[in-house]
Amino acid sequence: MELSELVKELRFTWAKGDAIRDAGLTTPDDIKRFDNLSYGPYGDDNLLDIYVKKDVTNKQPAIVNIHGGGWVYGNKEVYQFYCMGLAQRGFTVVNINYRLAPENKFPCAVEDINRVMEFIAAQGEKYYVDRDRLILVGDSAGGQLVSHYAAIVTNKEFAKLFDFSVPDITIKALGLNCGAYDSKNMILSTDDDAFNEYVGTITNPAVSDIVEKIDTIGHMTSAFPPSFVMSTVVDFLLPEAEPMYEKLKSLGVPAKLEIYGSSDRPDIGHVFHVNSRMPEARECNDDECEFFRKFV
Repeated sequence: MELSELVKELRFTWAKGDAIRDAGLTTPDDIKRFDNLSYGPYGDDNLLDIYVKKDVTNKQPAIVNIHGGGWVYGNKEVYQFYCMGLAQRGFTVVNINYRLAPENKFPCAVEDINRVMEFIAAQGEKYYVDRDRLILVGDSAGGQLVSHYAAIVTNKEFAKLFDFSVPDITIKALGLNCGAYDSKNMILSTDDDAFNEYVGTITNPAVSDIVEKIDTIGHMTSAFPPSFVMSTVVDFLLPEAEPMYEKLKSLGVPAKLEIYGSSDRPDIGHVFHVNSRMPEARECNDDECEFFRKFV
């Protein structure tokens, strides 16, 4: 298919920036990797890596990372060093690819996340994954995907709208990092061009089933997992963070809101936590993992 100029530009610009950020980084000496495990039928789009400390001998709480990239960009390689850092903090970490838009429209990415959970339910234990103590983390578009999938898992009526069955897994907590969450508003406002690449053109929202199926906020319940909500003072998605936190509190869901950085630190910006070299990123990831430990 012919890609839009927007998608071409995002893929080129973000790939260049990610390569600069991670240049020279290598796998830490204390980490064992299981790379390019297939979890579904879509080739490279359905591969995942698993990272664990070399001294681990039994299954343990596991973090599943859903990468960001505006629904149109990204892969597990550009999140590997961030994810291995989480593994060094005492978790098994599952780092996944999923099908990207616009080649693969909604709900392809959500279906792939569910396939990852099926893989974990069937095979996770041999890779030190405890399927009853799972944590999902996602940033930017990945935050939207994580919150959306968590709403599906914790709301049986919402789950009925999708053509897949949730496997026997337990999500204990979420990390919602610099994310977008009010996806119904996003689809109705049509302001986000990258999101439109994901959901496609909707000519009549009043009769489109996509509007209900994409609505995370409207389908969250008190069963939604405890959530660490993170943003920064200069994050363009900062306006999404506090409303999500307030929604969680209104449902009685344990939640923590952390806003990092300051107006004079543009480097502590959108998804800064993925930068393994940044001390502030390490602080943020320490805070988030401390939150997770309370629930696993």
